[in-house]
Amino acid sequence: MILRLLTLSLLILYPVAWFAPLMRAGLLPIFGLSEISVITGLQSLWSSDAVLALIVTFFAIFAPYLKTIGTALVQWELMDARVQKVLHVLGKLAMADIFLIALYITLAKGIGLATVETAWGLYLFTGCILASIVLGMLTERAAQAQQEMR
Repeated sequence: MILRLLTLSLLILYPVAWFAPLMRAGLLPIFGLSEISVITGLQSLWSSDAVLALIVTFFAIFAPYLKTIGTALVQWELMDARVQKVLHVLGKLAMADIFLIALYITLAKGIGLATVETAWGLYLFTGCILASIVLGMLTERAAQAQQEMR
């Protein structure tokens, strides 16, 4: 029951993480810093590169949310547990955007003219992704144990 509640809580936490500030960035510290979230980053990307925006939208929004919904359906026995392998791949795809964000922060700090500070939303978003992966693994183990008992 705890696994189910934790998984369902991710369905609420993900949208919060999408709108939460991932980082604060600016050209120079004297000009002030603007907050960047997953949503504002995607909005900016859609205006400049639609193909990349579509890929990032899939990795940042659809992959983790679909994995969480699938995991919840398996936990409530509304979907066959064999789908866990596909859900595991979705979880790995969702981690790709965390890597990209970390890469962008590293590159921006290396330039020297930009100021970049991580914000609480990055930790929340990363925590949601990692929690989803752990809950998926625990759900898979529980399904295997249940099958062995039958």
